[in-house]
Amino acid sequence: MGKVNRDEILDILNEYNKDEITIATLGSHTSLHILKGAKDEGFRTAVVCEKGREVPYQRFQVADDYIMVDKFKDIVDDEVQEELKDMNSIVIPHGSFVAYAGLDRVENDFNVPMFGNRDILRWEAERDLERKLMVKSGIRIPQKYQDPSDIDRTVMVKFPGARGGRGYFVASSTDEYHEKIDSMLKRDWIGEEDVNLAHIEEYVSGCNYCIHYFYSALKDEVELMGMDSRYESNIDGLCRIPAKDQLDVGMDPSYVITGNHPVVMRESLLPQVFDIGDNLVKGAKKLVPPGMNGPFCLQTLVSDDLEVIVFEMSARIDGGTNTFMHASAYSYLLFGEFMSMGRRISHEIKTGISEDTLDDIIT
Repeated sequence: MGKVNRDEILDILNEYNKDEITIATLGSHTSLHILKGAKDEGFRTAVVCEKGREVPYQRFQVADDYIMVDKFKDIVDDEVQEELKDMNSIVIPHGSFVAYAGLDRVENDFNVPMFGNRDILRWEAERDLERKLMVKSGIRIPQKYQDPSDIDRTVMVKFPGARGGRGYFVASSTDEYHEKIDSMLKRDWIGEEDVNLAHIEEYVSGCNYCIHYFYSALKDEVELMGMDSRYESNIDGLCRIPAKDQLDVGMDPSYVITGNHPVVMRESLLPQVFDIGDNLVKGAKKLVPPGMNGPFCLQTLVSDDLEVIVFEMSARIDGGTNTFMHASAYSYLLFGEFMSMGRRISHEIKTGISEDTLDDIIT
């Protein structure tokens, strides 16, 4: 098994009728505004949808064509890929696409033209690669612990992949770490194979800002498109209980993302935000060319000394962009009109078609 050959992808793309491009994606995650944004830019749209989950796309009328599958993972099946190619499709990857299709199959078997850099998806999925990219880009990140026995302060424990916070937990000692690992195993939130993949890092106290960027390879420019913060269960529920009662509840905090809300950051912090985005783009170009092509997100905490600390990265469109399906404060400043991240992707594709530079943004 070898990686999908980019030259073959570009050959397929060059056989497309550029006047009849379809924007396609998997029916989950950020697909509603990806498809709506594509329609706003004048494209035909298609959704690969698991049977029984098509109602939102029908009710909101964002999809022109439906490819119904038994399971989301079937998007990588040969017959589905052929149907997508027959539609002149460019697929927009998102977190659910990567999680359900499987990263190995996206890299090795999925030969439908995709927007962005498919090679960089592994760099967000594997913590060591993600950390390497951050360090090489000169970005402040939490300290990592190599072994649970080294825990000497409060830490956050995470696991690989796009889990939406599921299975994450806080521990303050080695004993507490092992107790919570056992609890997670009993709840089937993690498997035995995940235990040795646990990523342990210092717990940074601060306000959460998930910063959404778009790197335009066609303009060589990093754009700040929006920010959000997350609703997480059950930690947000626990925080609503008076402190004197929290110990009596006997509930292990969890960090499963259940929703998002838009935020803006104090203006004096924005120079840090742009520096971090610019530096990551420069680092990614060197380590995994062509680098951050299109949307990416940095999940950050802002400490009380006003330092922006990055603790996680999404190297594709992030779920928090659903908070600005029309526009955010920042995208409005840039474009002066409604511009969601989904529409921004299609706007870039449209520009690539009109300027005959589509090859530069497709893998």
